[in-house]
Amino acid sequence: MPASKRIGATPLHPLHAILLAFPIALFSAGLVSDLAYLNNAAIQWSNFASWLIAGGCFFGGLVLAWAIISTVFPGRVTRSRALAYLVAVAVMFVAGLVNAFQHSHDGWASVGSMGLTLSIISTLAALIAGVIGHSEQRNEGMIR
Repeated sequence: MPASKRIGATPLHPLHAILLAFPIALFSAGLVSDLAYLNNAAIQWSNFASWLIAGGCFFGGLVLAWAIISTVFPGRVTRSRALAYLVAVAVMFVAGLVNAFQHSHDGWASVGSMGLTLSIISTLAALIAGVIGHSEQRNEGMIR
């Protein structure tokens, strides 16, 4: 007699999930460092944010490469879900890369409104990618 069963599957390979954790943490810490720099103008906060964003871009590039491969070969997830994840990771990476170039300026020009906006965008995109990547996908299947 056929029975219906809910099957939960996360779209990320465990190694991919570990790599995604780095941009989430690094871009978030970069945003906090930018906010600290805007509040007290100690240049070290800008330098710290610059290194954090560079690290986020490094790991974000690895995550982006994996996301492209996962979109071409979706495996257990739907192609639309893999594409949504790819878009979130691409926005995260591009905003982070532009932000890294913005932070290479000297002094106040490194953060300002543009640097802070890019930090917010890259952090939000990383968090959205994390939510898409770690949320369960529910499928109804028949077991015989």
